[in-house]
Amino acid sequence: MQARRLPAARGTYWLLEGFRLFRRNPPLITALTLLYLLLVQGVAVLLPGIGPILLPLALPALTLIVANGCRLVDEGLAPGKATLLRGLIGREGNGLAMLRLGLLQLIGALILVWLNSVLGNGVDPFSSLERAASLPPDAAEVAATATAGAAAAARDADVLGALLRLMLLATPLIIAFWFAPFLTGWDRVSPLKSLFFSTVASWRNWRAFVMFAFAAIVVAGVVPGLLLILVSQIAGAATSVAFIAMRMLLVFLVAPVLTASIYISYRDIFHPRPGETNASA
Repeated sequence: MQARRLPAARGTYWLLEGFRLFRRNPPLITALTLLYLLLVQGVAVLLPGIGPILLPLALPALTLIVANGCRLVDEGLAPGKATLLRGLIGREGNGLAMLRLGLLQLIGALILVWLNSVLGNGVDPFSSLERAASLPPDAAEVAATATAGAAAAARDADVLGALLRLMLLATPLIIAFWFAPFLTGWDRVSPLKSLFFSTVASWRNWRAFVMFAFAAIVVAGVVPGLLLILVSQIAGAATSVAFIAMRMLLVFLVAPVLTASIYISYRDIFHPRPGETNASA
């Protein structure tokens, strides 16, 4: 597989092109994105014992199904069972290889959990957040003392450090699986090779990915946060309503656009449209 090397500004292009793709068929891309999110959360909640094992196995296939919807919109095709399951079933399907890719993702997730546990002395940042959110009703009085305030600050610092550590540890796994489902399902690349090509392509285009991550953080985090602050300053009573509206905006607009942008990044690097020349960073 030949991966193009693109300039940093291309990361912003992925986000803008993802929005344009979303505008062409908002119901389809939104429905597939919501289905993906519901399945991911549902498996974890409804199957607490085996859910964490089944989820990594199914993630490559679920990712490919959502990307198939984006590809259908991009190519102007009508959705159907065969088209939404492209790369998974049929003569051109690669379902067994996708299952192997899911097994590799499960192994990677287990290694990530183990490393996080070893480096964090067994402290789980998410369980720490849950404990912090479930303080007793009189915790505010206790926190008023200097000792409790120092302990709370230290706890917050530990949680933040644990989250940053987890993000750093997960970055190689995210990079390796960013393009892997598309390469294995659509281009019929073996699972191990797809991880290699995904890593190489991401490394060759790290500037574009940094720009894409920055733009996504601004759109999904900074702008909503500033709007909520502005609403709270102007009309404090409307803050709760604005918070609900912002959550709906993130779910029904930002998440589908980011989903479409991931497909755009794959197309832009591995399958550029006619007339697009290879750009050097």
